[in-house]
Amino acid sequence: MSTFNDFKISKQLHNAIDDLGFVTPTPIQSEAFSVVLSGKDMVGIAQTGTGKTLAYMLPILQDLSFSKEPVLRVLVLVPTRELVLQVVEEIEKFSKYLTHKVVGVYGGTNINTQKKELAEGADVIVATPGRFYDLTLSRIIQLKTVRKLVIDEVDVMLDLGFRFQLTNIFDLLPDRRQNIMFSATMTEDVDALINDFFIKPTKISIALSGTPLDNISQQAYCVPNFYTKVNLLAHLLKDKETYSKVLVFVSNKRSADRLFEALEELYGDESCVIHSNKTQNYRIRSINQFDEGKNRILVATDVMARGLDLDKITHVVNFDTPGYPENYMHRIGRTGRAEQKGASLLFYTEKEEGAKAAIETLMSYQIPLLEMPSEIEVSKRLTPQEQPEVVEINNPHKPAVLETKGASFHEKSEKNSKENLGGSYRRKIESKYKKPKTRGDKNYNKRNKRK
Repeated sequence: MSTFNDFKISKQLHNAIDDLGFVTPTPIQSEAFSVVLSGKDMVGIAQTGTGKTLAYMLPILQDLSFSKEPVLRVLVLVPTRELVLQVVEEIEKFSKYLTHKVVGVYGGTNINTQKKELAEGADVIVATPGRFYDLTLSRIIQLKTVRKLVIDEVDVMLDLGFRFQLTNIFDLLPDRRQNIMFSATMTEDVDALINDFFIKPTKISIALSGTPLDNISQQAYCVPNFYTKVNLLAHLLKDKETYSKVLVFVSNKRSADRLFEALEELYGDESCVIHSNKTQNYRIRSINQFDEGKNRILVATDVMARGLDLDKITHVVNFDTPGYPENYMHRIGRTGRAEQKGASLLFYTEKEEGAKAAIETLMSYQIPLLEMPSEIEVSKRLTPQEQPEVVEINNPHKPAVLETKGASFHEKSEKNSKENLGGSYRRKIESKYKKPKTRGDKNYNKRNKRK
């Protein structure tokens, strides 16, 4: 088994890796090192939690020469603000004994502050596509010196609607550059991006798209509705020793707030929440408190927790079954990181059975089904989305919709079918002046009038 001592890297990088306590590289780190160092375009498919950041940054930092004046040579694009902060922190750890300047830029903060920081120069920029594109248009960033482009979690960027910014950034960058892409899943949209902008990329696939990590146990509960799911989750969370650090995924911001309010009543300060409607400071504080163990339960939407390296999560709870099966893979990848054991629970309703089946098809794995504990109360309370639709058959203010054409539907009469030619006045004017009068051609109209 190889170690980091086998890698041909500088003493400074070796010292930084030793400080972090890393000894054995993960498979993606071993496979990617020589390819990235060679300068070839590369596409890496690996599950989250397998050390992708070090996989691309170690060879990049090894190849990045010293510069007295920092100029942008490495651009790393990630989908969310939280991921920008995390990647910047990790790169700074890897380059602890180097002099390279790393800057992170993202939306939701004052762009002028970021412009001032970038005006002082940067060797490496980590950014969200939207904010980076805005800064590029303001000409505060010079792209002609960029030699390496890294796109991490590219499928999420496309899901979030960043295709426009990505393609425009590709077009603005120098042709002579190395493209490096990492993703946990491979989709048709990702394939299209590779075909359009990559040059004969080397593909490294450590885990097939949709293959769950072996060190994550998976189980599922069939639950009738939202508030029964709340009751089940609250029951499981009573075991604080087993469920010592739990990340709960919900499908949208409304559900996140609704679930957080219910858990806060039961567990108080043990729970926290993040989604895009929360302020940046609130989100960062929630993540830090959860990561440091001050909060035991974190409720999050998919986008907010995507790609975050949160330490030693014992359980991932899929409170809502994701509509896209690939998102399930990203969710469960939050636990079982760095070859530790993890557990995943899936709560699904009858309406979500199809989504569950799609997940199992993607993984080629049947998630074991558990019986709901008998002491769990089946709630009769329903969310607005779960309320049955009220059909008022005899409501005089809502006329019934005709499903078939009745006697009142007929072809137009010959008189009403005639073409509207604009009236006799318009035809006379056109005949007299050869074309309609216009304010922009008074001389033309005067000449024709004399005739």
